[in-house]
Amino acid sequence: MPHAFASTLKNFKTASGKTGKFYSLPALAKQFPNINRLPVSMRIVLESVLRNCDGKKVTAEHVAEVANWSPTGHRTNEIPFVVSRVVLQDFTGVPLLADLAAMRSVAVKLGKDPKRIEPLVPVDLVVDHSVMVDHYGKKNSLDLNMKLEFQRNRERYEFMKWGMQAFDTFRVVPPGFGIVHQVNLEYLARGVHKTAKDVYYPDTLVGTDSHTTMINGIGVVAWGCGGIEAEAAMLGQPVYFLTPDVVGFELTGRLREGVTATDLVLTVTEILRRHKVVGKFVEFYGEGTRTLALPDRATIANMAPEYGATMGFFPVDEKTMDYFAGTGRTKPEMEAFEAYFKAQGLFGVPAAGEIDYSQVVKLDLGNVTPSLAGPKRPQDRIELGKVASQFESLFSKPNAENGFNQSAAVFHTRHLARASGVQPDAKVPTAPDTAPGSPRQVVEMGGGKPTLAAGHVPPTAAVAASSKSDVTIGNGDVLIAAITSCTNTSNPSVLLAAGLLAKKAVEAGLKVKPHIKTSLAPGSRIVTEYLTETGLLPYLEKLGFAVAGYGCTTCIGNAGDLTPELNEVITKNDLICAAVLSGNRNFEARIHPNLKANFLASPPLVVAYAIAGTVNRDLMTEPVGKGKGGKDVYLGDIWPTSDEIYKLLKYAMKGKAFRENYAKVKTEPGLLWDKIKGVAGQAYVWPTSTYIAEPPFFADFAMDSIAGRAGSTGAKGTKGTESSVQGARIMALFGDSITTDHISPAGSIKESSPAGQWLLAHGVQKADFNSYGARRGNHDVMMRGTFANVRIKNLMIPADAAGSREEGGVTIYQHDGPDQGHKMFIYDAAMQYQADGVPTVIFAGEEYGTGSSRDWAAKGTQLLGIKAVVAKSFERIHRSNLVGMGVLPLQFKGTDSWQSLGLKGNERIDVIPDANLTPQSDATLRITRADGSTQEVTLTLRVDTPIEVDYYRAGGILPFVLRQLLAG
Repeated sequence: MPHAFASTLKNFKTASGKTGKFYSLPALAKQFPNINRLPVSMRIVLESVLRNCDGKKVTAEHVAEVANWSPTGHRTNEIPFVVSRVVLQDFTGVPLLADLAAMRSVAVKLGKDPKRIEPLVPVDLVVDHSVMVDHYGKKNSLDLNMKLEFQRNRERYEFMKWGMQAFDTFRVVPPGFGIVHQVNLEYLARGVHKTAKDVYYPDTLVGTDSHTTMINGIGVVAWGCGGIEAEAAMLGQPVYFLTPDVVGFELTGRLREGVTATDLVLTVTEILRRHKVVGKFVEFYGEGTRTLALPDRATIANMAPEYGATMGFFPVDEKTMDYFAGTGRTKPEMEAFEAYFKAQGLFGVPAAGEIDYSQVVKLDLGNVTPSLAGPKRPQDRIELGKVASQFESLFSKPNAENGFNQSAAVFHTRHLARASGVQPDAKVPTAPDTAPGSPRQVVEMGGGKPTLAAGHVPPTAAVAASSKSDVTIGNGDVLIAAITSCTNTSNPSVLLAAGLLAKKAVEAGLKVKPHIKTSLAPGSRIVTEYLTETGLLPYLEKLGFAVAGYGCTTCIGNAGDLTPELNEVITKNDLICAAVLSGNRNFEARIHPNLKANFLASPPLVVAYAIAGTVNRDLMTEPVGKGKGGKDVYLGDIWPTSDEIYKLLKYAMKGKAFRENYAKVKTEPGLLWDKIKGVAGQAYVWPTSTYIAEPPFFADFAMDSIAGRAGSTGAKGTKGTESSVQGARIMALFGDSITTDHISPAGSIKESSPAGQWLLAHGVQKADFNSYGARRGNHDVMMRGTFANVRIKNLMIPADAAGSREEGGVTIYQHDGPDQGHKMFIYDAAMQYQADGVPTVIFAGEEYGTGSSRDWAAKGTQLLGIKAVVAKSFERIHRSNLVGMGVLPLQFKGTDSWQSLGLKGNERIDVIPDANLTPQSDATLRITRADGSTQEVTLTLRVDTPIEVDYYRAGGILPFVLRQLLAG
């Protein structure tokens, strides 16, 4: 059928005289004058709706609704947004690929062509989450860690190789090139795309990592989503989302001397969390925005999930073009990019008053101060001079106040770890001496570690070291210091600052204590090139910050372990030790299960805290350490000036270096990757593997039925399937800020956990467990890992006399038999409830599901038989994922909460939504208490849009899309 707005198809011309076609927003504005006042991000969304208006999935009414966007309108309409491409990282990409492979297996079983399951937009998977910091502190750490990475992940990489040959539009960036978001920023993003008919359109995408938003820094509309949503986008479904509010963030002034982009983003995160921007677009504008270099913009955009927004968007301007030139984009690409955005009237950062926003937030850049964030959440910013006092205050505060609930009397207690011998190991030599002037001790995870005996040291006693390798451990000690994560390693200014600080520190005679685990994990090989060319890398290496890998390491929980002996000292004495990292996440147990205090900081501050060795020192007034001749050295003595950093920036933005580096993705990916051999064929032959298994989501798939749900009262196979949940038991009562790390951890697997026991039973030794993140391709591991975080607290578990509760994934199994009230792992209880035919529900507080866009947090919830989650509020991606897996999200109204209702965990629960599942309609929660009394409360059904109703009724988004593809 003819395009409803065919008259808006116009021509534009580049500086070289080349012409192209585009769907013109200025032309559409003649019909909808409101367009000229729309936020830039909404205009890019409008372009997609306009261009893809086919009268079916995208209608003329959709175009009119977006064109008439009102800053304060009632948000009930959904927008069908067709993206240009999809980006995956390997932790989330492997289960997505497993789902696609399972869809092809279904096609084969039904006698259909498996090629019907094929991504319709380009898909790039960047392998960046699998490297661990096992080896650190010396020049060959990178090679050693990569060899271990390939040994551990061979089966996963073979599976990716199958995907590369099976799907025409599926590409893989092999391990060792960098972090997905930096690779996306430097290489994958092309500015504009064009069709076979020379119709140009802007780069847009969704990615299976919440920090996909980093690409917003170069004017790309994009956000993170779960794998299940990404699959739908890949397979031809628009990304449906509720019409958003757009918050305008006006930046004025300039950053002061000594203030970094990291300090700025921590400030922005704190401000926007306070303004509650969850589910909203944030768009930066104003004269202060124009002063920010592109990497600084990307740093701010990256942390949109931490401040809760769907996006943190920066318009395209001259700084964007400078960045494209500096990262090696071609002249024709850049000309088309600039000419297109100018033709659309989208080039340039708007000034105050030019755009209508839903609300406006302001920040004078001159008010930003050096800061850290922590010790448990990224929005909890602390000015540098207050870190020590804040940590001491939180030490004895209750958990409910973000504290550690420890006795103030033991705050200064230290414990002696004595080197009492070395276990022989042929692979790793005895660690060298650490006498003054000797090389720094390199501790490797594996054999050959000093055996440390813990001994209690009274706080008033002087510690006399009995040998050169003795070390004392106390509260606030920094045990992990990591320059890592896409947030900062994409930003040359803060990495050069770290190198300059390291140079000055070494020249002043400062050192890092050998037991502190230091690492440098650049987001791109380019970082190593410019740190080497500027002569700064050797100084970082002397302080232990040798390159340990190219990928997401410490920030995702891949810090590798501490020595068993250090772990014993910490756990035996319940020490609150610290990690300091240049990451974006510091949730409980994310960095390391035994480090309870985790602080986000700029790369130069990471180096400074590694030298200081503790967060109990005020680095604004106290020395960082003692240098040559025992002289006190202060942070101001070694902090680099902005001029020093600026003089070196030219080494970081060299287009030729970027082109040569990324050309190797296709031509020279590396010997380790070349040796990986995947099976051939259009349908995957599922091997026996503890890494990859055929997921169970299509086990009962049929073309002519809609999946029913165990535990509901409706008849199966009808579109009007009853969605109520009857007679459910409570699986858990959670507090606020339960993250996807709590629900589906990515880090280490405990031997005693259900997942650990399953691996042992299948012949996997503890040393080969790898991580939950690496095993996301196997549902048997992941469902056992759901709610298995070692720091999660199920408030059904009674508190002890001191008010503390047991941590870990446990619950009270409730039933009417004689052993009711039996404590067990959540997984074991879930299996028992399912065997009994009893559905279960979860209750939680504010911000349920905050954090990474983990589809397994929803998949695992579904596989455990949980039918509904009732919370005070949800994070955007996790709420959507729950619906996509057929789990009902419901929200308390007003001041209601499970605490105000007096829930104990032994109640029976009925959830009765509106029969038509009307989006955001009222639902009834019926509570039947142990004494037989009942109470009813009204909830809000958080199925937000009509398409989500369809997904839920179909049994989830995956069966919904599969039926469409196989019927076509």
